[in-house]
Amino acid sequence: MKILIVDDHAIVRRGIRQILSDGFPDAEFGEASDAQEALDSVLKQDWSVVVLDVTMPGRSGLDALKEVKAARPKVPVVMLSMHSEDQFALRALRAGAAAYLTKDSVPEQLVAVLRKALAGGKYVSPTIAEKLASNVAADTEKPRHQLLSDREFEVLRLIGSGKTVKEIAGQLSLSVKTISTYRTRVLEKMGLKTNAQLTTYAVQNKLVD
Repeated sequence: MKILIVDDHAIVRRGIRQILSDGFPDAEFGEASDAQEALDSVLKQDWSVVVLDVTMPGRSGLDALKEVKAARPKVPVVMLSMHSEDQFALRALRAGAAAYLTKDSVPEQLVAVLRKALAGGKYVSPTIAEKLASNVAADTEKPRHQLLSDREFEVLRLIGSGKTVKEIAGQLSLSVKTISTYRTRVLEKMGLKTNAQLTTYAVQNKLVD
């Protein structure tokens, strides 16, 4: 069995590797530090499962997830993130993730979730299962941020955390003009006018840490 661990922090990769080594003593491991490295590894080698971070420099983990699933549809991807389920879990599951776990999960849970993913199953926490159920109800109005694309949602979160357009451009490796365009789209889709309103919305809906 081969496990690919994707995270931009070497110390985090080492910790995940140690946890999974205990649960899967015969496994071979590979590592990648960003979306491009992850995709290159997936294209060059056959992996049993991919453990993927959400927030990385350049293309996000959600972008990487979609690219991995497009290249290798049968390879299960477990998202492991510092961000709460409220922020990314639904988007990750809809994009094809086998599971979404936060990094404060206990080690035994990570091992158990990987076993389930390797067996072809999906892991959905009770909280997310409830959200998924409520979203299919005909009379349930979706929160406005669910109307946003993944990149627009990312820009909303970063504005909500107090970052400037220039800072966001640097973090996402995009131009200031591109980020300004995303910001305009976010404001239009959400019916808001200012960054302050975006920040208030993000805080109230627990979209920022």
